[in-house]
Amino acid sequence: MSANYGGDVDYPAGQGISVLDRAKTADPDIVGRSKRLWLLPGGQCLVQIIPSLRSFTYERDELVERTGPLRLDFYEKAAARLAAAGVPCAFRERISADFYLADYRPAPPFEVIVKNRATGSTTRKYPGLFEDGALLPRPVVKFDYRCDPEDQPIGEDYLRALGLPVEAMRERALAVNDVLREWLSPVEVWDFCLIFGQADDGELTVISEISQDCMRLRHQDGSPLDKDLFRDGVAGDEIVNQWSRILDVIQ
Repeated sequence: MSANYGGDVDYPAGQGISVLDRAKTADPDIVGRSKRLWLLPGGQCLVQIIPSLRSFTYERDELVERTGPLRLDFYEKAAARLAAAGVPCAFRERISADFYLADYRPAPPFEVIVKNRATGSTTRKYPGLFEDGALLPRPVVKFDYRCDPEDQPIGEDYLRALGLPVEAMRERALAVNDVLREWLSPVEVWDFCLIFGQADDGELTVISEISQDCMRLRHQDGSPLDKDLFRDGVAGDEIVNQWSRILDVIQ
């Protein structure tokens, strides 16, 4: 994975034009909450991270400059760790501060969430089951249907009825959990979400970003290093400062 962000990477099919020039001259093919995506030849795509932070629960939706490159700093390292552990990941190469190349896999309308501690939706939707922040006896895997304005839990049998490999997704999500927890220690992984895409042969690939924006991370001093800062109303500059701390810990 390259650390050269000069933007001179050619199309996979070798058309003599940089992928960043593609972004300057054409509208994105897909625009989401936090990314713009341009489809490229060869089954790849160009992705730009939008520095947006959003919390439906806390009614906050803002652009926070400098968070985009910090998210990609983290994601680039996480993708390398997953690849080394044999977990397929769509990320291929970083080409600028906020652009990267990835394999394109259509995103399904649901995400897979792994929780190591009871927090967030667990204590909000199921009050009284666990104390907030309680360590769970084993990681919990759940599936959420991605919809506006707020994602909703979905029963696994609905996914099975669609012919989706639920158990394989569960196993792959737990494998990602093992990699992240070992890599990030002594920073603690409280929870995170993933989106899996499937190749033509059915192979599951992590196609979602793995970063401070989609995880709960706690520094060894107990302070948050993730989007909980945004949820709690912390100003943008302080979010950037705290998100930068995680990069001082990880390799």
